[in-house]
Amino acid sequence: MKKLRSAEWFGRTGKDGFIYRSWMKNQGIPAHEFKGKPVIGICNTWSELTPCNAHFRELAESVKHGIYEAGGFPVEFPVMSLGETLMKPTAMLYRNLVSMDVEESIRANPLDGVVLLCGCDKTTPALIMGACSVDLPTIVVSGGAMLTGKYQGRDIATSDVWRFSEAQRSGRMSEEEMNIAEACMSRSRGHCAVMGTASTMAVMAEALGLTLPDNAAIPAADSRRKVLAHLSGMRIVEMVREDLKLSQVLTRDAFDNAIMTNAAIGGSTNFIIHLLAIAGRIGVELSIDDFNTTDLGIPLLANLQPSGRYFMEDLYYAGGIPAVMKELNSFLKKDAVTVSGKPIWENYLNAECFNRDVIASADQPFNPLAGIAVLKGNICKNGAVIKPSAATPGLMKHTGKAVVFENIDDYKLKIDDPALEIDETSIMVLKNVGPKGYPGMPEVGNMAIPKKLLDKGVTDMVRISDGRMSGTGFGTVVLHVSPEAAAGGTLAVIREGDIISLDVEAGTLNVDLSADEIDERKRYLVQFSDFATRGYVYLYQQHVEQAHLGADLDFLKGGSGSEVHKDSH
Repeated sequence: MKKLRSAEWFGRTGKDGFIYRSWMKNQGIPAHEFKGKPVIGICNTWSELTPCNAHFRELAESVKHGIYEAGGFPVEFPVMSLGETLMKPTAMLYRNLVSMDVEESIRANPLDGVVLLCGCDKTTPALIMGACSVDLPTIVVSGGAMLTGKYQGRDIATSDVWRFSEAQRSGRMSEEEMNIAEACMSRSRGHCAVMGTASTMAVMAEALGLTLPDNAAIPAADSRRKVLAHLSGMRIVEMVREDLKLSQVLTRDAFDNAIMTNAAIGGSTNFIIHLLAIAGRIGVELSIDDFNTTDLGIPLLANLQPSGRYFMEDLYYAGGIPAVMKELNSFLKKDAVTVSGKPIWENYLNAECFNRDVIASADQPFNPLAGIAVLKGNICKNGAVIKPSAATPGLMKHTGKAVVFENIDDYKLKIDDPALEIDETSIMVLKNVGPKGYPGMPEVGNMAIPKKLLDKGVTDMVRISDGRMSGTGFGTVVLHVSPEAAAGGTLAVIREGDIISLDVEAGTLNVDLSADEIDERKRYLVQFSDFATRGYVYLYQQHVEQAHLGADLDFLKGGSGSEVHKDSH
């Protein structure tokens, strides 16, 4: 093993060593705890304002036990935590800020390796992005999904929130019934129980090779989650001794494996924007076109909400992600190295499927339609995305008149107005909810169906925006339109009544306007001016990249490594 990085702090003599060691002793930690031992940082996103991660103090203790057992020394440190359910205006606004917090916390401190405790949606990509820019040995431990909700004799989870909301708006569900259902849904620790963004991010980490096998699917309340945390603590100490860094795991093959696995599980569209940002930090060339998995022939294997029927708890009992990846064996880049030190094929070699209703076989898939379709056209020169498995087949090729909402406030004002000129053939267009425009690109793309259409029995319509959609959502929803309206994209000049054509099979999204007409409209377009004047939001709006690049801040691409060039002592 090469010289430990932490020895640059704790192995010094004279005044410098005195200061570093003495102030650790005020916690009751003797100097020999650090001598010759890998110092492992546990990056904890515990917060009572992040309910999905509220059990992480306990999980961190399991990690510590593993680190001690393997001969390392654990030090737990906090970073800003992003609670998807409580933060306004959107947790996505702060993903890049957390990545900066993580990067600088790791680099500035005497750490030889890092365990990332991730759970709620943005905590996983933010922590991985920050760690990539330092490139120390790193392992991810996810918090796990909550247990499946139980309401009126049936299983429920976060995707049902959208169904309950439509039922309440149409008068089919009372406020009292909503109150009962909310208590029935969130009945244990953990993140959303469906294949929403949090679960998708946990799967992404496992498919990238950043976790031990089974990390993604073990329920938060299952004692095996603690066992995995303990084993991960042991493994990170070994990784330091092997000097196995993130850059050795996060190769292009690893990214390809994550993309293919995401297709097979029906993962969230948010996967794209986060994986692109991670690739930008570690220096792997990846573009939005690489996510167009519809041509690869990868079927949907996981019968999970919102694209299917079951829940994350069911996925684990059926065999978890190793069983899914085993079905994908002929597609995957099998020799990609993982944090286990083994190629990824060894992680799923002995996996078994115990329930074919939950995890289908590749030759008899749950749905032949899988993955995420990337669209191009005059509305989205740099791309837009749609999740076919969560859409209505009859709307995958559709032409209709635009019903335009200039921003989220305009949408809220008009959506239930009986005078709104809209029918089920219309295409709803929401502008200025992209990275710069909102700011932060919120999950508002799956716009609610107007009440007067709900009353007619309409359950889905084509919806287009430059925003995102919750991974728990569903519908024929086109997202991540790039360039966004606030950046002067064509979306900004679409008007009420314009004819829009969507063709998912052809991969196109166009408005029936000539290039000259679009240019003429842009000449008279009032430039977006709702910019912040101070603080992080100002920095974000000035430097955030567009969705097709991952919506990272332009100056955060790449990394600065783990070396600290100046020493204050």
